[in-house]
Amino acid sequence: MRFRPDTWRPWLEPLGAGHVLETGTACTTGRRGDRGISRDDVTALRSGVGDDPDGLRDLFVAVMIWGSGTTNGRGPRHTSAALSDARLEDVLRTTRASVRSGDLKSAYARFALNGVGRSFFTKWFAAVDDRGPDADRALILDVRVFRSLNALGWSSREAAGVGHWPTRYAVYVSTMHGWARELGVTAEWLEWLLFDRNGRVHDGDEH
Repeated sequence: MRFRPDTWRPWLEPLGAGHVLETGTACTTGRRGDRGISRDDVTALRSGVGDDPDGLRDLFVAVMIWGSGTTNGRGPRHTSAALSDARLEDVLRTTRASVRSGDLKSAYARFALNGVGRSFFTKWFAAVDDRGPDADRALILDVRVFRSLNALGWSSREAAGVGHWPTRYAVYVSTMHGWARELGVTAEWLEWLLFDRNGRVHDGDEH
């Protein structure tokens, strides 16, 4: 994902998070100064975090940058709002612990930071989930994935049997892992496919 450090710097440097802009690699094409950050870059950053609150904060910022790219102009402002939220350290610590213990329902219920909605806090869940491949690891549930699920006729409310969003998210994750096992792919790949299709799940949709 390409991002523009100059766009983020005024929002991050006053809060002591400007150094996160060095994550990833410099882009050799396109606009000068752009950098690229991948899911692998975020995973590598996670491996060195440990229990350090500042490290968790840096990882969160990297997730927000990765999730925003160059298309979400509100990303820097929303990240700044989250970093200024007094709940930040506790929310990042407790939700990471819930995710790593497999309690995705609690993680969803506990996540509350200014400027951060489901599309981004589920990216945080996916980033901090370091469980092995046999676990139903956290997945991203953003607008594009949701659009594809709806186009397939799958309803999280109907699957969960309740309107409670933490439960609906947990059911989404377990369902995706079940589908992935049946198809012989990873749930992360299936999530990416739904994101990429953005609701265009039937042949001929783009014609």
